[in-house]
Amino acid sequence: MKILTIFLIILGLLSIVEGENKVIKLPEPRYKSNVSIEEALLKRRSIRSYKNEPLNVSEISQVLWAAQGITDKRTGFRTAPSAGALYPLEIYLVIGKVKDLEPGVYKYRPENHEIILVSKGDKRNDLYISALRQEWIKNAPVVIVISAIFERTTIKYGERGIRYVYMEAGHCAQNIYLQCVSLNLGTVTVGAFYDDEVKRVLNLQKNESPLYLMPIGKI
Repeated sequence: MKILTIFLIILGLLSIVEGENKVIKLPEPRYKSNVSIEEALLKRRSIRSYKNEPLNVSEISQVLWAAQGITDKRTGFRTAPSAGALYPLEIYLVIGKVKDLEPGVYKYRPENHEIILVSKGDKRNDLYISALRQEWIKNAPVVIVISAIFERTTIKYGERGIRYVYMEAGHCAQNIYLQCVSLNLGTVTVGAFYDDEVKRVLNLQKNESPLYLMPIGKI
């Protein structure tokens, strides 16, 4: 029975509970597709209109891996470059419509390629209000939020580290864009929002700053 449980967790078909928070192991990402990097670059566009259809867990897994997934388990290196390999970014997922996942706010944990439930309930409308009522935030089945803890980088690089964090957020966002092209999904980077309101909706730490909102849906 124990072996079966471990096997299901590995496949991403079973969630576990850590304290009071549900932890969901994601399916392993794939490392090849029929879309070349050149084609993805050519087709990359900001898409603000999405089908009223849910995403699936495999799509979520792939996009999160593209954002901050581990590419070298020995060193902990990730898909996006980071100054000093300090990784100040945190990735949140605001779910409204995903097959087999309840609506809520989730946090991505790259080390184990899993998400942990932060709070239950569909928060897209709250995020939409926080983002100056931009319709694509409310209408997308999911919204990725990229946040940062600046101190992780500035402790080594001082004030210049602030610049490095913003650079890293750009790397991460472009990875999400290109992965969405490969999956025939659409997204757009949103930078217009009330920081404090987004922090409240996601229950971010005091020293954590939201940088990007990226609604994602089928096109």
